[in-house]
Amino acid sequence: MEQSELLNHLIRCFESLGIPYLLTGSIASMAYGEPRFTNDIDIVADIKMEHIKGLKNCFPEHAFYLSKDAIKEAVNRHHQFNIIHPATGLKIDIIIRKQDAFDDSRFKRIKRLITTENIEANFAAPEDVIIKKMAFYKEGGSEKHLRDITGMLKISGDIIDYDYISKWAEKLGIKDIWDAVLKRIKH
Repeated sequence: MEQSELLNHLIRCFESLGIPYLLTGSIASMAYGEPRFTNDIDIVADIKMEHIKGLKNCFPEHAFYLSKDAIKEAVNRHHQFNIIHPATGLKIDIIIRKQDAFDDSRFKRIKRLITTENIEANFAAPEDVIIKKMAFYKEGGSEKHLRDITGMLKISGDIIDYDYISKWAEKLGIKDIWDAVLKRIKH
């Protein structure tokens, strides 16, 4: 199974079950920026307990690792769980949508895009991808997040709402990172 096939399977599953979702992480940053290798798919979803049986049916045990208990715990704690395709090592990180102002905002701003593999799906807006990548950079310091942001600003800078990012960067305590990113792209 190729990553594009797994992505297509995931999207078909979520849409058939009526699960609100948005793709984020490296898949989204590549949609708005520069390509890079990634072995996982990051998705934020509003999964409820009633979706668990359908998810398990979409990802059968003979082909996927998906723990029913991990889903329940993630839903209860608004955390995350994984779906793994052991034969290829491909992984889906499913982050449960939080009931907060930022997730409210990013779910209202979903962009329906068609990937290079011709898969139509819901993506986080580029500004929201940038904001989350800055937050992850603050948590772990990985340069890949800053490279992704720089690539997105270089490729899609003319469609990005810089004021929206500044507003959320201030609210989320990552304004210093945003200022450093802006300084970096001006050179």
